[in-house]
Amino acid sequence: MGNRFVISIDEDSEAAAAEKIDRAVEEISRIERLLTTFSDSSMTSRVNAQAGVQPVEVPEEFFYLVKRARGISDLTRGAFDLSYGSIDKRLWNFDQTLTALPTAEALRNLRLINYRNIVLDDTRQTVFLKEKGMRIGFGGIGKGYAADRASRLLKELGVSNGVVNASGDLKTWGTCNGRPWTISVADPDAPAFPFSELEVGEMAVATSGTYEKYTVIDGKRYSHTINPRTGLPVSGIKSVTVICPYAELADAMATPLAVLGVDESLDLINQMKDIACIIIDDDNRLFTSKNLCA
Repeated sequence: MGNRFVISIDEDSEAAAAEKIDRAVEEISRIERLLTTFSDSSMTSRVNAQAGVQPVEVPEEFFYLVKRARGISDLTRGAFDLSYGSIDKRLWNFDQTLTALPTAEALRNLRLINYRNIVLDDTRQTVFLKEKGMRIGFGGIGKGYAADRASRLLKELGVSNGVVNASGDLKTWGTCNGRPWTISVADPDAPAFPFSELEVGEMAVATSGTYEKYTVIDGKRYSHTINPRTGLPVSGIKSVTVICPYAELADAMATPLAVLGVDESLDLINQMKDIACIIIDDDNRLFTSKNLCA
């Protein structure tokens, strides 16, 4: 998935631990094969290939992941959008030096980014992208979903305590040496060091940071977090951390909160149950949702 997964479990036997971790890795790999856009045989690629042509019958697992993603799009008013894959990734290649913002012409495919044009048929279990050239991608939700599935499998295999770390998106269960799991929140200005620790117990945590990958154009810093409604990088927020029971939801919510900004994000999270957030803005001010310690 273009991300490093680290799986840690509490097991008496090293051999048994290795076998169970291998099973979890295979589950992550299975999801990778289902969702990737780097293989023409994946279900995502099949759906994208039929954009503007015809609906594609998909597995139940795929269908309901798309359906949940659409629900998050509704919740965030399009700040999260699976069809962001429609925009040319070459516009924002943060592995190279960028010297100018994309022109309006370069952003011409922005019209294709519209989650409302992802049509779901519950009866036939099909996914249809209404516009030719539309593409969906699971980069904003896939690794969280994989972390949930891997942790669920490990629990079914009898693992009582563990953590699946998908490049910083964590899913924990059980305890750590008899105590609730404690996670560290990175300092955006010194990511190798934490500025805070939280006891999260059995929970999921995801962080979206604008500090690790960005470019500076005309003296202004632009992050790799792109607003799907404008096709342009967001600014104003350095880091968003989301804490909730499911890694899928935490992963999917972290980036759109950076898009929405501090006030709108806090207003949204404060109206939801069983979810909390920590936000650090560009001026290093710290904001937390009301239910952080609930």
